[in-house]
Amino acid sequence: MKENERRMRIAVGMLLVGLLLGACGKEPSVEQQVIATLENMKQDAEAGRHMDFMRYVADDFDGQLGSMDRRDFHRYMLLQMNENRRLYAQFFPIYVQAEGTAKPATEASARFKILITGGGGLLPERGQLFEVETEWKRDGSDWRLLRAAWQPVALPQQPGA
Repeated sequence: MKENERRMRIAVGMLLVGLLLGACGKEPSVEQQVIATLENMKQDAEAGRHMDFMRYVADDFDGQLGSMDRRDFHRYMLLQMNENRRLYAQFFPIYVQAEGTAKPATEASARFKILITGGGGLLPERGQLFEVETEWKRDGSDWRLLRAAWQPVALPQQPGA
């Protein structure tokens, strides 16, 4: 009986060590965290949850090179959500760069293209590809959008169009 008890204790001990090691996984990288935040914002925008979308935007947000503050950006997003009962977004490669020397990083930038489509029905009625540059700051364990600038990308014309 003592041998079985000893084996059971060893097995339980090994199981606990395995669980503890599994729980000690690395924190996601800055790139993974910022991309996850962008994906959350995308989902909130597509679902029309403007207040949830705005929780990722810093209070001191600056958009379009100083022409838009946080309140203006909120109105802009509301307009987009109201004009497009169905709003969809698709990111194209997102490039994230941690900024500064702080460990862990407290600032980052992200560049990407995003295709926004929308309309009132099942199929999109309009769409536009944008080139976007953003700056982010860490707020506790969350990332907040500090600056954003976007511009439409001109698509090549079809021959004969």
